Amino acid sequence: MSTPITLQISLAPTDLPHAVHTVPHQLRQWSGQVDEILLTVDLHRSPGRFSEAWEERLPGMLHLVHECCASYLHARYVDIDYSEPARAAIGAAYFGGQTPPLKDYRGAPLYSYLFSLDAATHDHVFHVDSDMLFGGGSQTWAAEALAVLASRPEVVACNPLPGPPRADGTLRSQRLDAEPMDSLAFRSPALSTRLFLLDRRRLSGLRLEHPAFRRAVGAWMDGHPRFKPLEEIASRLMAERGWMRLDFLGQATGMWSLHPPWRSRLFYERLPSLITEIETSDIPDDQRGYHDVEDCLVDWTTARPSRRQRIEGHARSLLERKFRQR
Repeated sequence: MSTPITLQISLAPTDLPHAVHTVPHQLRQWSGQVDEILLTVDLHRSPGRFSEAWEERLPGMLHLVHECCASYLHARYVDIDYSEPARAAIGAAYFGGQTPPLKDYRGAPLYSYLFSLDAATHDHVFHVDSDMLFGGGSQTWAAEALAVLASRPEVVACNPLPGPPRADGTLRSQRLDAEPMDSLAFRSPALSTRLFLLDRRRLSGLRLEHPAFRRAVGAWMDGHPRFKPLEEIASRLMAERGWMRLDFLGQATGMWSLHPPWRSRLFYERLPSLITEIETSDIPDDQRGYHDVEDCLVDWTTARPSRRQRIEGHARSLLERKFRQR
């Protein structure tokens, strides 16, 4: 009997401009390989860049979610439950009774990732952030990943290959050790919350951790909880238990991922055609081996934040928070 999988996609209203294109793309690539599609909608607004245009984009996000559920019979959606009983249940399941914070020191989600895992019908969950892009198109990758997880207990999570493959099989943007497999594969000591396929039961035993002093000061200025991101907490657990993550291409055309690191007007204009290029493997050589979308696909010149802009952002967040407290 095959092991059932839930494809879980995390969404928030601020994601709408890209999600209207990326979520249908993700469902085209993965819906035939999973037993359930779970769209989780985060309605908790925190200060900072993760809450941009929240209210005005909410109706469009809800329309997108309903549209996806109508198109796929095995799809459903849930809102993230922030009630005290729900938070206590997540703390009991994953943190040994500690109540997890809602966000990390950057204002990025923490609790909602774990709530989404717990809301899945099946223990094996393939989590995907709403901005992830996938090429290769293999329809056997998920089954291959399940076989790896079943046969190799040291592998706690599997991911598609980071970036389109190069002819020589090397990575250019990450330093990961090659792993002997029938297909191109690499091992990593860390978990990325952008995407992962794992058995959620193995994440019990997480411990909350505080960031370094400089990051804690930035969190205080921005009004965020002073806790490390979930991926750092999970990676510590992996190190303690001798686990690894396996990124692999898979058989035939395989499956690989790309992540857009920034947002810009050009990115949104390019996104529909960019998805077509990725789905048809029309990829320039300068992109191959890179896990983030590079300038050869989208010109990020105006989108890259400078150090000065980051400092000014912290100061602006502090002033806005102080003004609201008056």
